[in-house]
Amino acid sequence: MNKELISFIKKSPTAFQAVAECSRMLTEAGYTELTESESWNITPGKGYFVTRNGSSVIAFRIPVGHFTGFMVTAAHCDSPSFKLKENAEIEGKYFVQLSTEIYGGMIRSTWLDRPLSVAGRLLVKTENGIETRLVDFKEPIAIIPNVAPHWNRNVNDNMQYNAAVDLPPLYSMKESGGTFKERAAALAGVSAEDIVTFDLFVYNPQEGVEWGDFVSAPRLDDLQCAFSSIKAFLTSGTGKGMPICCIFDNEEVGSRTKQGAASTFLQDTLLRIMGCLGKTEEQYRIAVANSMLVSADNAHSTHPNHPELADKNHTVVANGGVVIKYNASQSYTSDAVSSAMFQTICKEAGVPCQLYTNRADIRGGGTLGNISNTQVSMNSVDIGCAQFAMHSAYETCGAKDTEYMVRAMAAFFQKGITMTKDGNYTIE
Repeated sequence: MNKELISFIKKSPTAFQAVAECSRMLTEAGYTELTESESWNITPGKGYFVTRNGSSVIAFRIPVGHFTGFMVTAAHCDSPSFKLKENAEIEGKYFVQLSTEIYGGMIRSTWLDRPLSVAGRLLVKTENGIETRLVDFKEPIAIIPNVAPHWNRNVNDNMQYNAAVDLPPLYSMKESGGTFKERAAALAGVSAEDIVTFDLFVYNPQEGVEWGDFVSAPRLDDLQCAFSSIKAFLTSGTGKGMPICCIFDNEEVGSRTKQGAASTFLQDTLLRIMGCLGKTEEQYRIAVANSMLVSADNAHSTHPNHPELADKNHTVVANGGVVIKYNASQSYTSDAVSSAMFQTICKEAGVPCQLYTNRADIRGGGTLGNISNTQVSMNSVDIGCAQFAMHSAYETCGAKDTEYMVRAMAAFFQKGITMTKDGNYTIE
Protein backbone atom coordinates (compact mmCIF):
# COMPACT_ATOMS: atom_id res chain seq x y z
CA MET A 1 0.00 0.00 0.00
CA ASN A 2 2.81 2.43 0.84
CA LYS A 3 4.53 1.71 -2.48
CA GLU A 4 1.31 2.73 -4.22
CA LEU A 5 1.09 5.85 -2.06
CA ILE A 6 4.67 6.86 -2.87
CA SER A 7 4.05 6.28 -6.58
CA PHE A 8 0.87 8.39 -6.41
CA ILE A 9 2.75 11.24 -4.73
CA LYS A 10 5.53 11.10 -7.32
CA LYS A 11 2.95 11.44 -10.11
CA SER A 12 1.20 14.32 -8.31
CA PRO A 13 3.59 17.27 -7.98
CA THR A 14 0.65 19.71 -8.21
CA ALA A 15 -3.13 19.52 -7.96
CA PHE A 16 -3.37 19.36 -11.75
CA GLN A 17 -1.25 16.22 -11.99
CA ALA A 18 -2.99 14.70 -8.95
CA VAL A 19 -6.39 15.05 -10.59
CA ALA A 20 -4.99 13.72 -13.88
CA GLU A 21 -3.69 10.65 -12.00
CA CYS A 22 -7.04 10.13 -10.24
CA SER A 23 -8.80 10.46 -13.60
CA ARG A 24 -6.48 7.85 -15.09
CA MET A 25 -7.18 5.45 -12.22
CA LEU A 26 -10.93 5.95 -12.57
CA THR A 27 -10.90 5.54 -16.35
CA GLU A 28 -8.87 2.33 -16.13
CA ALA A 29 -11.40 1.03 -13.60
CA GLY A 30 -14.24 1.60 -16.09
CA TYR A 31 -15.60 4.93 -14.86
CA THR A 32 -16.98 7.37 -17.44
CA GLU A 33 -15.84 10.98 -17.47
CA LEU A 34 -18.56 13.64 -17.57
CA THR A 35 -18.17 17.31 -18.48
CA GLU A 36 -19.92 20.12 -16.60
CA SER A 37 -20.59 22.03 -19.83
CA GLU A 38 -22.52 19.13 -21.42
CA SER A 39 -25.67 17.17 -20.61
CA TRP A 40 -25.24 14.10 -18.44
CA ASN A 41 -26.65 10.66 -19.15
CA ILE A 42 -26.11 8.32 -16.22
CA THR A 43 -27.16 4.72 -15.70
CA PRO A 44 -27.76 2.91 -12.39
CA GLY A 45 -25.04 0.39 -11.65
CA LYS A 46 -22.29 2.40 -13.31
CA GLY A 47 -19.62 4.85 -12.15
CA TYR A 48 -18.74 8.35 -13.28
CA PHE A 49 -16.44 11.26 -12.51
CA VAL A 50 -16.27 14.96 -13.30
CA THR A 51 -13.45 17.49 -12.92
CA ARG A 52 -13.47 21.24 -12.39
CA ASN A 53 -10.55 23.48 -13.35
CA GLY A 54 -8.49 20.36 -13.92
CA SER A 55 -7.55 20.52 -10.23
CA SER A 56 -10.61 19.08 -8.45
CA VAL A 57 -12.48 15.84 -9.13
CA ILE A 58 -15.67 14.19 -7.88
CA ALA A 59 -16.31 10.49 -8.56
CA PHE A 60 -19.53 8.61 -7.84
CA ARG A 61 -21.26 5.26 -8.33
CA ILE A 62 -24.98 5.06 -9.07
CA PRO A 63 -26.71 2.34 -7.02
CA VAL A 64 -29.31 0.10 -8.60
CA GLY A 65 -32.67 0.84 -7.01
CA HIS A 66 -33.26 2.75 -3.79
CA PHE A 67 -30.38 4.35 -1.89
CA THR A 68 -30.51 6.03 1.50
CA GLY A 69 -28.31 9.07 0.83
CA PHE A 70 -24.80 10.14 -0.09
CA MET A 71 -21.67 8.66 1.55
CA VAL A 72 -19.14 11.41 0.81
CA THR A 73 -15.42 11.66 1.43
CA ALA A 74 -13.47 14.88 0.84
CA ALA A 75 -9.69 15.30 0.72
CA HIS A 76 -7.50 17.94 -0.92
CA CYS A 77 -4.70 17.64 -3.45
CA ASP A 78 -2.89 20.98 -3.09
CA SER A 79 0.11 21.53 -0.82
CA PRO A 80 2.16 24.54 0.35
CA SER A 81 4.65 25.56 -2.32
CA PHE A 82 5.89 28.48 -4.41
CA LYS A 83 3.76 29.67 -7.33
CA LEU A 84 5.60 31.18 -10.28
CA LYS A 85 4.62 34.70 -11.29
CA GLU A 86 3.73 35.57 -14.87
CA ASN A 87 7.14 37.09 -15.61
CA ALA A 88 8.95 34.08 -14.27
CA GLU A 89 12.61 35.09 -14.60
CA ILE A 90 14.47 37.64 -12.47
CA GLU A 91 17.70 38.55 -14.24
CA GLY A 92 20.43 39.89 -11.96
CA LYS A 93 24.04 40.84 -12.52
CA TYR A 94 25.31 37.25 -12.37
CA PHE A 95 22.34 34.93 -11.86
CA VAL A 96 18.77 34.27 -13.02
CA GLN A 97 16.19 33.54 -10.33
CA LEU A 98 12.58 32.45 -10.50
CA SER A 99 9.97 35.02 -9.49
CA THR A 100 7.59 33.38 -7.03
CA GLU A 101 5.11 34.01 -4.26
CA ILE A 102 4.26 31.70 -1.39
CA TYR A 103 1.23 29.43 -1.74
CA GLY A 104 -0.06 28.18 1.61
CA GLY A 105 1.46 28.09 5.08
CA MET A 106 4.74 26.30 4.49
CA ILE A 107 7.65 25.74 6.88
CA ARG A 108 9.95 28.03 4.91
CA SER A 109 13.30 26.79 6.16
CA THR A 110 12.65 23.27 4.86
CA TRP A 111 12.68 24.49 1.25
CA LEU A 112 16.25 25.82 1.37
CA ASP A 113 19.31 23.96 0.05
CA ARG A 114 17.06 21.37 -1.58
CA PRO A 115 17.04 20.65 -5.34
CA LEU A 116 13.64 21.77 -6.65
CA SER A 117 11.58 21.23 -9.78
CA VAL A 118 8.56 22.88 -11.44
CA ALA A 119 5.22 21.48 -12.60
CA GLY A 120 1.69 22.63 -13.39
CA ARG A 121 -0.19 23.63 -16.52
CA LEU A 122 0.34 25.82 -19.56
CA LEU A 123 -2.45 27.52 -21.47
CA VAL A 124 -1.45 27.47 -25.14
CA LYS A 125 -2.87 28.84 -28.38
CA THR A 126 -4.08 26.32 -30.95
CA GLU A 127 -6.01 26.49 -34.21
CA ASN A 128 -9.18 25.74 -32.27
CA GLY A 129 -8.67 28.15 -29.38
CA ILE A 130 -6.96 27.65 -26.02
CA GLU A 131 -5.83 24.28 -24.66
CA THR A 132 -4.38 23.16 -21.35
CA ARG A 133 -1.11 21.23 -21.37
CA LEU A 134 0.25 19.65 -18.20
CA VAL A 135 4.01 19.90 -17.75
CA ASP A 136 6.43 18.48 -15.21
CA PHE A 137 10.16 19.22 -15.38
CA LYS A 138 10.69 16.24 -13.01
CA GLU A 139 14.44 16.83 -12.71
CA PRO A 140 15.89 19.49 -10.38
CA ILE A 141 16.08 22.89 -12.07
CA ALA A 142 16.36 25.29 -9.12
CA ILE A 143 17.52 25.68 -5.53
CA ILE A 144 17.10 28.24 -2.75
CA PRO A 145 20.56 28.59 -1.21
CA ASN A 146 20.99 29.51 2.43
CA VAL A 147 23.31 32.31 3.54
CA ALA A 148 26.36 30.82 5.26
CA PRO A 149 26.69 31.44 9.03
CA HIS A 150 29.87 33.41 8.35
CA TRP A 151 27.67 36.08 6.71
CA ASN A 152 24.61 35.57 8.89
CA ARG A 153 25.52 34.88 12.52
CA ASN A 154 21.80 34.64 13.40
CA VAL A 155 21.02 31.85 10.96
CA ASN A 156 20.36 29.40 13.83
CA ASP A 157 18.56 31.92 16.05
CA ASN A 158 14.91 32.21 15.04
CA MET A 159 15.75 33.10 11.46
CA GLN A 160 13.00 35.02 9.65
CA TYR A 161 12.80 34.33 5.91
CA ASN A 162 11.58 37.21 3.77
CA ALA A 163 9.66 35.77 0.79
CA ALA A 164 10.84 38.49 -1.59
CA VAL A 165 14.49 38.59 -0.44
CA ASP A 166 15.49 35.20 0.95
CA LEU A 167 13.34 32.74 -0.99
CA PRO A 168 13.47 33.35 -4.77
CA PRO A 169 14.89 30.12 -6.25
CA LEU A 170 18.19 30.23 -8.12
CA TYR A 171 17.59 29.02 -11.70
CA SER A 172 20.74 29.61 -13.77
CA MET A 173 23.74 31.76 -14.54
CA LYS A 174 22.94 34.98 -16.39
CA GLU A 175 24.51 33.83 -19.64
CA SER A 176 22.10 30.85 -19.62
CA GLY A 177 19.05 33.02 -18.91
CA GLY A 178 15.94 33.39 -20.99
CA THR A 179 15.48 29.65 -21.24
CA PHE A 180 12.70 28.85 -18.77
CA LYS A 181 9.74 29.56 -21.05
CA GLU A 182 11.41 27.73 -23.92
CA ARG A 183 12.05 24.70 -21.72
CA ALA A 184 8.43 24.69 -20.51
CA ALA A 185 7.19 24.99 -24.11
CA ALA A 186 9.39 22.09 -25.22
CA LEU A 187 7.90 19.87 -22.52
CA ALA A 188 4.42 20.67 -23.84
CA GLY A 189 5.41 20.22 -27.48
CA VAL A 190 4.65 23.82 -28.43
CA SER A 191 6.63 26.96 -29.17
CA ALA A 192 7.24 29.56 -26.48
CA GLU A 193 5.17 32.07 -28.50
CA ASP A 194 2.15 29.79 -28.17
CA ILE A 195 2.12 30.00 -24.38
CA VAL A 196 -0.57 32.47 -23.32
CA THR A 197 -0.11 32.02 -19.55
CA PHE A 198 0.41 29.30 -16.94
CA ASP A 199 -0.17 27.98 -13.44
CA LEU A 200 3.23 26.60 -12.44
CA PHE A 201 4.50 25.66 -8.99
CA VAL A 202 7.90 24.89 -7.54
CA TYR A 203 7.90 21.48 -5.85
CA ASN A 204 10.20 19.02 -4.10
CA PRO A 205 10.97 16.14 -6.53
CA GLN A 206 12.61 13.93 -3.90
CA GLU A 207 10.96 10.52 -3.91
CA GLY A 208 9.23 9.12 -0.89
CA VAL A 209 10.70 6.23 1.08
CA GLU A 210 9.41 3.65 3.54
CA TRP A 211 11.86 3.07 6.37
CA GLY A 212 11.32 1.07 9.52
CA ASP A 213 8.00 2.08 11.04
CA PHE A 214 7.61 5.21 8.91
CA VAL A 215 7.04 6.68 5.47
CA SER A 216 8.69 9.97 4.51
CA ALA A 217 7.69 11.88 1.38
CA PRO A 218 6.73 15.30 0.07
CA ARG A 219 3.07 16.37 0.17
CA LEU A 220 1.79 13.71 2.58
CA ASP A 221 -0.58 16.47 3.67
CA ASP A 222 -2.93 15.76 2.02
CA LEU A 223 -2.04 13.34 -0.77
CA GLN A 224 -2.04 10.51 1.76
CA CYS A 225 -5.76 11.06 2.33
CA ALA A 226 -6.42 11.80 -1.36
CA PHE A 227 -4.78 8.51 -2.33
CA SER A 228 -6.55 6.61 0.44
CA SER A 229 -9.96 7.95 -0.56
CA ILE A 230 -9.64 7.17 -4.28
CA LYS A 231 -8.11 3.76 -3.50
CA ALA A 232 -10.95 2.93 -1.09
CA PHE A 233 -13.55 4.22 -3.53
CA LEU A 234 -12.26 1.98 -6.32
CA THR A 235 -11.96 -1.14 -4.14
CA SER A 236 -15.11 -0.84 -2.01
CA GLY A 237 -18.26 -2.82 -2.65
CA THR A 238 -21.87 -1.72 -3.03
CA GLY A 239 -23.82 -0.56 0.01
CA LYS A 240 -27.09 1.13 0.90
CA GLY A 241 -25.81 4.63 0.12
CA MET A 242 -24.32 6.31 -2.95
CA PRO A 243 -20.51 6.53 -2.70
CA ILE A 244 -19.13 9.99 -3.56
CA CYS A 245 -15.36 10.67 -3.58
CA CYS A 246 -14.31 14.33 -3.67
CA ILE A 247 -10.77 15.64 -4.06
CA PHE A 248 -10.62 19.44 -3.91
CA ASP A 249 -8.00 22.05 -4.75
CA ASN A 250 -7.05 25.19 -2.81
CA GLU A 251 -7.57 23.97 0.76
CA GLU A 252 -4.19 25.42 1.73
CA VAL A 253 -5.37 28.93 0.82
CA GLY A 254 -8.89 28.80 2.24
CA SER A 255 -10.91 26.80 -0.33
CA ARG A 256 -12.80 29.89 -1.54
CA THR A 257 -12.40 29.26 -5.26
CA LYS A 258 -14.69 27.82 -7.93
CA GLN A 259 -12.95 24.47 -7.50
CA GLY A 260 -12.45 24.57 -3.72
CA ALA A 261 -14.53 23.01 -0.96
CA ALA A 262 -16.34 26.33 -0.48
CA SER A 263 -17.54 26.26 -4.10
CA THR A 264 -20.79 24.84 -5.46
CA PHE A 265 -18.95 21.90 -7.07
CA LEU A 266 -20.32 19.22 -4.72
CA GLN A 267 -23.83 20.69 -4.60
CA ASP A 268 -23.94 21.09 -8.38
CA THR A 269 -22.84 17.49 -8.85
CA LEU A 270 -25.38 16.04 -6.40
CA LEU A 271 -28.22 18.06 -7.91
CA ARG A 272 -27.34 16.93 -11.43
CA ILE A 273 -27.15 13.29 -10.32
CA MET A 274 -30.60 13.48 -8.75
CA GLY A 275 -31.98 15.28 -11.78
CA CYS A 276 -30.65 12.60 -14.12
CA LEU A 277 -32.28 9.96 -11.94
CA GLY A 278 -35.63 11.75 -12.12
CA LYS A 279 -35.67 12.63 -8.43
CA THR A 280 -37.53 15.62 -7.03
CA GLU A 281 -36.12 18.45 -4.94
CA GLU A 282 -37.85 16.90 -1.93
CA GLN A 283 -36.14 13.57 -2.57
CA TYR A 284 -32.80 15.38 -2.88
CA ARG A 285 -33.24 17.02 0.52
CA ILE A 286 -34.24 13.71 2.10
CA ALA A 287 -31.13 12.09 0.64
CA VAL A 288 -28.92 14.86 2.05
CA ALA A 289 -30.50 14.41 5.50
CA ASN A 290 -29.54 10.73 5.28
CA SER A 291 -25.97 11.50 4.20
CA MET A 292 -22.57 11.81 5.82
CA LEU A 293 -19.35 13.58 4.92
CA VAL A 294 -15.91 12.32 5.95
CA SER A 295 -13.48 15.23 5.74
CA ALA A 296 -10.03 13.64 5.43
CA ASP A 297 -6.98 15.80 6.13
CA ASN A 298 -3.92 14.72 8.06
CA ALA A 299 -3.46 15.28 11.79
CA HIS A 300 -0.49 16.06 14.06
CA SER A 301 1.21 13.11 15.69
CA THR A 302 2.64 13.61 19.16
CA HIS A 303 6.15 14.92 18.51
CA PRO A 304 9.11 12.87 19.83
CA ASN A 305 11.08 16.01 20.74
CA HIS A 306 8.14 18.09 21.97
CA PRO A 307 5.49 15.85 23.56
CA GLU A 308 4.40 18.84 25.67
CA LEU A 309 2.73 20.38 22.60
CA ALA A 310 0.04 17.68 22.51
CA ASP A 311 -3.04 17.71 24.70
CA LYS A 312 -2.38 15.37 27.63
CA ASN A 313 -5.57 13.38 27.16
CA HIS A 314 -5.46 13.29 23.34
CA THR A 315 -1.95 12.17 22.43
CA VAL A 316 -2.39 10.60 19.01
CA VAL A 317 0.60 8.83 17.49
CA ALA A 318 1.80 7.71 14.07
CA ASN A 319 0.82 4.07 13.41
CA GLY A 320 -1.97 4.36 15.97
CA GLY A 321 -4.86 4.31 13.51
CA VAL A 322 -7.26 6.82 11.99
CA VAL A 323 -7.45 10.11 13.91
CA ILE A 324 -10.84 11.71 14.61
CA LYS A 325 -10.35 15.44 15.12
CA TYR A 326 -12.39 17.73 17.39
CA ASN A 327 -12.45 21.49 17.91
CA ALA A 328 -14.86 23.51 20.04
CA SER A 329 -14.77 26.38 17.55
CA GLN A 330 -15.72 23.96 14.76
CA SER A 331 -12.50 24.25 12.80
CA TYR A 332 -13.13 20.51 12.70
CA THR A 333 -16.75 19.47 12.27
CA SER A 334 -16.72 16.27 14.31
CA ASP A 335 -19.47 16.14 16.91
CA ALA A 336 -20.88 13.38 19.08
CA VAL A 337 -23.26 12.15 16.38
CA SER A 338 -20.83 12.04 13.47
CA SER A 339 -17.99 10.66 15.59
CA ALA A 340 -20.21 7.92 17.01
CA MET A 341 -21.25 6.88 13.51
CA PHE A 342 -17.71 6.84 12.16
CA GLN A 343 -16.30 5.02 15.20
CA THR A 344 -19.02 2.40 14.78
CA ILE A 345 -18.04 1.86 11.12
CA CYS A 346 -14.33 1.64 11.99
CA LYS A 347 -14.90 -0.80 14.84
CA GLU A 348 -16.88 -3.11 12.58
CA ALA A 349 -14.03 -2.92 10.02
CA GLY A 350 -11.38 -3.63 12.67
CA VAL A 351 -9.69 -0.25 12.18
CA PRO A 352 -8.25 1.45 15.30
CA CYS A 353 -9.27 5.06 15.97
CA GLN A 354 -7.61 7.85 17.95
CA LEU A 355 -9.19 11.04 19.27
CA TYR A 356 -7.44 14.38 18.75
CA THR A 357 -7.96 17.91 19.94
CA ASN A 358 -5.53 20.81 20.19
CA ARG A 359 -4.03 21.78 23.51
CA ALA A 360 -6.38 24.47 24.83
CA ASP A 361 -3.83 27.28 24.45
CA ILE A 362 -2.71 26.30 20.92
CA ARG A 363 -4.73 27.35 17.90
CA GLY A 364 -5.03 24.64 15.25
CA GLY A 365 -5.75 24.79 11.54
CA GLY A 366 -8.98 24.32 9.65
CA THR A 367 -9.90 21.93 6.88
CA LEU A 368 -12.58 20.89 4.39
CA GLY A 369 -15.56 19.72 6.42
CA ASN A 370 -16.90 22.94 7.88
CA ILE A 371 -16.26 24.77 4.60
CA SER A 372 -18.00 22.20 2.41
CA ASN A 373 -20.94 22.08 4.81
CA THR A 374 -21.81 25.68 4.03
CA GLN A 375 -22.87 24.46 0.57
CA VAL A 376 -24.25 20.99 1.33
CA SER A 377 -25.10 20.50 5.01
CA MET A 378 -24.80 16.95 6.32
CA ASN A 379 -23.35 15.10 9.27
CA SER A 380 -19.59 15.52 9.03
CA VAL A 381 -16.57 14.07 10.79
CA ASP A 382 -12.97 15.27 10.42
CA ILE A 383 -10.32 12.56 10.25
CA GLY A 384 -6.71 12.11 9.16
CA CYS A 385 -3.50 10.13 9.49
CA ALA A 386 -1.08 11.26 12.21
CA GLN A 387 2.11 12.77 10.80
CA PHE A 388 5.19 14.81 11.72
CA ALA A 389 6.33 18.12 10.20
CA MET A 390 3.05 19.08 8.55
CA HIS A 391 3.66 21.70 5.82
CA SER A 392 7.33 20.81 5.55
CA ALA A 393 8.88 20.17 2.15
CA TYR A 394 9.35 16.57 3.35
CA GLU A 395 6.96 15.01 5.86
CA THR A 396 6.75 11.75 7.83
CA CYS A 397 3.88 9.45 8.78
CA GLY A 398 3.38 5.95 10.18
CA ALA A 399 3.86 2.99 7.83
CA LYS A 400 0.65 1.30 9.06
CA ASP A 401 -1.72 4.24 8.75
CA THR A 402 -2.31 4.37 4.98
CA GLU A 403 -3.80 0.89 5.09
CA TYR A 404 -5.88 1.81 8.14
CA MET A 405 -7.25 4.83 6.29
CA VAL A 406 -8.06 2.85 3.14
CA ARG A 407 -9.87 0.19 5.14
CA ALA A 408 -11.86 2.79 7.10
CA MET A 409 -12.94 4.66 3.98
CA ALA A 410 -13.81 1.46 2.11
CA ALA A 411 -16.02 0.41 5.03
CA PHE A 412 -17.62 3.85 5.02
CA PHE A 413 -18.40 3.73 1.28
CA GLN A 414 -20.15 0.38 1.77
CA LYS A 415 -22.61 1.75 4.32
CA GLY A 416 -25.86 3.69 4.25
CA ILE A 417 -27.29 5.98 6.93
CA THR A 418 -30.93 6.66 7.78
CA MET A 419 -32.06 9.39 10.14
CA THR A 420 -34.86 8.02 12.32
CA LYS A 421 -35.11 11.19 14.40
CA ASP A 422 -32.95 14.29 14.67
CA GLY A 423 -29.75 13.01 16.29
CA ASN A 424 -30.74 9.33 15.91
CA TYR A 425 -29.40 7.28 13.00
CA THR A 426 -29.24 3.71 11.83
CA ILE A 427 -26.22 2.40 9.89
CA GLU A 428 -26.78 -0.35 7.35
